[in-house]
Formats: sequence, structure tokens, C-alpha cells
Amino acid sequence: MLIRIIRDYLRPYRGLVAVLIGLQLVGTIASLYLPSLNGRIIDEGVAKGDTGYILRTGGWMLAVSLVQIAATVWATYLGARSAAGLGRDLRAEVFARVGDFSAQEVSRFGAPTLISRNTNDVTQVQQVVFMGAAMMVSAPIMMVGGIVMALREDVGLSWLVAVAVPLLALSVSLVIRRMIPQFRLMQESVDWVNRVLREQITGIRVVRAFVREDHERARFAEANTQYTGTALAVGRLMAMVFPVVMLIFNSSTVAVLWFGSHRVASGQMQIGELTAFMSYLMQILMSVMMATFMSMMIPRATVSAGRIGEVLETGSTVVPPAQPVALPRSRAGVELRDVLFTYPGADVPVLQGISLVAEPGRTTAIIGSTGAGKSTLLSLIPRLYDVTGGAVLIGGVDVRDAALEDVWGRIGLVPQKPYLFTGTVASNLRYGDEHATDDDLWEALRIAQAEDFVRAMPEGLDSPIVQGGTNVSGGQRQRLAIARALVAKPEIYLFDDSLSALDLSTDARLRSALRPVTREATVIVVAQRVSTIVDADHIVVVDDGMVVGTGTHDELLATCPTYLEIVESQQSMEEAA
Repeated sequence: MLIRIIRDYLRPYRGLVAVLIGLQLVGTIASLYLPSLNGRIIDEGVAKGDTGYILRTGGWMLAVSLVQIAATVWATYLGARSAAGLGRDLRAEVFARVGDFSAQEVSRFGAPTLISRNTNDVTQVQQVVFMGAAMMVSAPIMMVGGIVMALREDVGLSWLVAVAVPLLALSVSLVIRRMIPQFRLMQESVDWVNRVLREQITGIRVVRAFVREDHERARFAEANTQYTGTALAVGRLMAMVFPVVMLIFNSSTVAVLWFGSHRVASGQMQIGELTAFMSYLMQILMSVMMATFMSMMIPRATVSAGRIGEVLETGSTVVPPAQPVALPRSRAGVELRDVLFTYPGADVPVLQGISLVAEPGRTTAIIGSTGAGKSTLLSLIPRLYDVTGGAVLIGGVDVRDAALEDVWGRIGLVPQKPYLFTGTVASNLRYGDEHATDDDLWEALRIAQAEDFVRAMPEGLDSPIVQGGTNVSGGQRQRLAIARALVAKPEIYLFDDSLSALDLSTDARLRSALRPVTREATVIVVAQRVSTIVDADHIVVVDDGMVVGTGTHDELLATCPTYLEIVESQQSMEEAA
């Protein structure tokens, strides 16, 4: 997976990579000539006292060093640019894929792991690409070239290379093999820490209300301890690598000096050749150590690449049709025809045998007890989920046969938990229509009974809204979410229990203001309170995932025991209050 991701996402940077390889080649070749030139200065210049030879050869060494420095700097710059571009493109691709997920895929992965995969995991892949660009191109060239140049200096000491290099590679590989499962546990631990921290920050009010600070500290401590333990296990293994590398480095140096001194004493090699051979052996071992650093990064990057690939290879269960059918241009109604829906992994369907028709110009209300499947039913219309059986139709066209943008463009959804984005009141309302004027926004706010509190804000429409809208109350968030849907002027309004945070008088004023605006639209309202839907043209009662009654308020009082029970329970609560 790691190789495939690097291959696919580095393709736009093939030119930079080609230049990078060329520069690495030039810089490495230049570095390979430096020990040889240094050895010649010792043997030919210093030994014979030839100052001119020393200056000429030293000039060549200086020129070669400048070429090496320039090539290395440019190669590093191009490597960083290529790696940063890969990270940018990969993050954008993961973000786009997550944006195409249905609610089912988002629930399966979870927000914390999707965030860490698009940040921490992409960073791991980006780092290994940068290190590979900076090291792995030059490392094999330096190793092969160093062996060739070392053999040119003296064949008699070549057995030291044959012993030191495999010994170093074998020692490091044994440690790295034990790192791979630990890296996988580390990434999972990052997900766990993110999940717990996200829950605690989001639910801080609940934590404080129930005095559960100690419990949450214990939860975070458990997740943090798991991550710390995994990181320490990886750190211990990494700590073993450096002593092994330095031991082999220093042992090789001592061995070269020991055996090389005997060859110098016997006249089989010169001091300059011994110095050059030692430098080449160090270059060879350095290239192996560079490969070792990469080998330490590759296992974690491989795990991260697998997690990224899992997201990229997961297709949405809400699939756009190959040949979309256009929805009718006229005002379209909504029909649910014998709908069956089961959540993935569940044994019992949430909805079964649901059939209803919501016509334009009429308000259709859906009511039922908690857990009856009302919100699930509503989410099938905009294809947040696809039905397991039956069909959902808009204007007589199955929503699965229409383009997703066409379906979404006809619908204004006010969710049960309204969410506002970081920005201003105006920027949140313009999610409905980015070209809406300020007058359009004020009109939507007036209808949604939100004009008064927005005008009371210091900056009006430009007043800041923090993430999630937590700087306004629950009722204000609901009214702003309703205003956002009104700005879009859709053909179909879906209100998912979106008046629950309003008092009865505000609820009544809002419903009264909505009637003229939604007179020609299809309106479907999910509600818990009977007072919210008592004036609806058509009421559907849902119980345990099935329709148990339909009709007007008066008709259902006479024919539907479930509806009568809901009405009486709410009346009893009001009387008790």
C-alpha cells in the first residue's frame, strides 16, 4: 500500500523526482572522489613535500566539495517540495473521499480516526517520502560506489567490508521486525486518545453537570498510558539500534587500523590508501545506517499507508447512478413506498413496511415515541442512508436514480441537532444560498423568529459564531438552522424535531410565519410534541418502526390508540407542570 500511494501521488512530480535523482547522483559521485583525492595528497604531496601538487589537488577537492554541497542542497529542496506536494494531495484526496461517505461509513470509522488518518498518518507517509528523497537515492549509490572505490584502494582489506555490512544490516533488521506490530498499536492508541479527548471536550457540560471529572480523567489516563506504553516499547527498540550501529562502526574502524597498519608496515599499501579505505568503509557503513533510518520509518509509514488506503478504498453505500434521471421541474412531492431499512450489523429492521405520501402545499407530520424510527425515516429522503427495501421517490423518481446534487438541491434539511460552522451569522445562513443578499437573510431570520436576538448582537449579521455554535443557546441554534434552510428556498422542507428547544409561544409564532413561505412546498415535520403538529394536514404515527395510524389530529384521536396515548401523556405532563 505504501509503495502504491507513493507511486500514484508522486506521479505529478515526476520531473522534480528525475532532477532530484540526477542531483543525488552528482553529489554522491562527487563525495566518492574526495577520500581518493585526500589519499593522493597524503601519499604524493605530503610524503614528497610537493606543495604545488597539494595546492592543485586541494583545489580539485574544494571544487568537488562545492559541487557536492550545491547538489545536496538542491536535492534536499526538491525532495521537501515533492514530499509536501504528496502530503497536500493525499490529504485532499482523503478529505474528498470522506466528504462522499454516507452516514453509514462515517459511523463505521468514527470522526476521531478519520481526523488522525488525515493528519498523523499522512504526515508519516510524507516524512518517509522526504527521507527517501534525501537518503534512499544516494544510499545505494554511495554503498556500491564505496565498495568499488575501496577495492580500488586495496583488495586485501575487502573482507572487512564483507563482514561489517551484512552484520550491520542483519542486526538492525532483527530489531525492526519487532517494531512493526508496535507501530500498529501506536497508531491505534493515537485514535483512542483522540476519541476520548474529543468526547470530553464536546461533552464538557455533561461531565461537569454529573460531576464526572475524576471518571473522565481516569479514562484519559488509561488511553494516555496505553499510548505512552506503546511509545516506550518502540523507544526501547529504537534505543537498541544506535548502540549496535556505533559498535559496528567503531569495531570496523579499529579493525581497519589494526589490519591496515600491518599492510602498511609490510609495504603492501600506503598510508594515504589506508586513510582512503577507512573513509570509504565509513561511507559504506554510513549508507547502511541511512538505510537503517529509513527502515525504522518505513514500518510506521506502512501501517499509516494501510490506514489511509482503507479510507480511500472504502466506497460510499450511497452510490450516484450511472445515468441519472432528471427530477421533474415542477413542485415535487415525496413518497415512501413499502420502505424497509436495517442498520448494518443489526438483526432487526428499524423501519419496515413504511408507506406514506407527502404532497406539495401540504404539511405532513411524523410523530411517535422515542426510538420509533422517525429520524431514520427522514434521513432516507436526502439519501443520508439508502433503503434496504422498497423505494423513496421525489416527483415519482426513485432518489437512487437521480443525481445526488439534484436531490440535495431540492431539499432543505433542519437536523435534530443543528450544527453551525465557525464564521459569522451571515456565513452560516449563506450555506443555504451563497448569493443571498442581506435583505434575504433578515427575512429568513424574521420568519425563523431569530431576528430580534441577531439584531441585539453587537455586529448583527457579522457577529461571530464559534465551532458548533456553542456561543449561542440551543433554541437560537435551532432558529438559525431553520433560517439557513429558508434562505435556500427549497421545494421540500424536512424538519427533524427542529422546534423542540423552543417554548410554546415561539413555536406557535414560527409555525404561523412558516405557512405563507412554505405554502407551495412539500413540508415534512418530525416532532415529539403534539402541539407542534396539531395543525398538520396529514399526520403519520410511527411505532416500533411501523406506521400504526394516519390522518388528521381529530381523526387519529378517534382511530389510533397510540396517538391518543401520546396526546394524553403530554396533556398529563402539562397539567402536572
